[in-house]
Amino acid sequence: MKRTLLAPVAALAVSTAMLTFTVPAAADGHVEATAPSLDDVLAHERRDGDRARDQHRRPVETLDFFGVEPTMTVAEYGPGGGWYTRVLAPYLMPAGQYIAFNADSDARTYRNRAQEARSKGWTERFTSGLAEAMGVDADSVMAFETDEMPEGAAGSVDRVLIFRSMHGLNIGNNADEVLGAARMMLKDDGMVGVVQHRAPEGASYDDYGARQRGYMRKQDVVAIFEANGFELAAESEINANPADPADWEIGVWTLPPVLATGEDDERRSEYLEIGESDRMTLLFRKAD
Repeated sequence: MKRTLLAPVAALAVSTAMLTFTVPAAADGHVEATAPSLDDVLAHERRDGDRARDQHRRPVETLDFFGVEPTMTVAEYGPGGGWYTRVLAPYLMPAGQYIAFNADSDARTYRNRAQEARSKGWTERFTSGLAEAMGVDADSVMAFETDEMPEGAAGSVDRVLIFRSMHGLNIGNNADEVLGAARMMLKDDGMVGVVQHRAPEGASYDDYGARQRGYMRKQDVVAIFEANGFELAAESEINANPADPADWEIGVWTLPPVLATGEDDERRSEYLEIGESDRMTLLFRKAD
């Protein structure tokens, strides 16, 4: 199996100049990396197409709650379209390390050959796209699938971040694989930060665990982590949205940014007013 990237190159590969950071030389000629401020990263023009979602995804508050620092080694599961990658990579790469990882593409079931090709080609696309965008050699970008974790990755990671992906891991039966890899990568005091679409109070597992609505019950997320050697350390309402009833027939994709029902849906303005989904924000540590 080849090493690859989840996000299409077009989503990540903004111009090299837009993602290059200055690395000053000290008086003795030694080159030292300077960590950028998160405010500068968020304000950069490369995020002009992303910034409208900040009000819903609250990256400053979320990364602060997860305890992410620019000198840390941070692994993001399933970068997808790259929204958080365009925050994390430029924030971490100058003085820390950004890692992308995904589930084993050989173990998945695919709807068609095109989907299989996209999945199995993600690491090459990711590493080359991010390397070009950051103006670095592709060898300096670490991206891998769980069955190909490189030597030295075990016990090296400060934070693993999983954004809006637990429902897919649950439905696809990949949670044990991914959380097992996360536990292996983490330092003893490392932690896993999770943002996940939240099912409404009193929801049944049949409606929100066994069905692909995108929403999950908090108790099910916690149970999955506990089964894989973690315990809940903290939780926050940073990404809560009480305006979302979370009971849409076709799931979370009814709301922005997907708006799956189309432009002709007479309730479209209502979906836009609600904004993105109600989300739980959880922080897990290794259990004793």
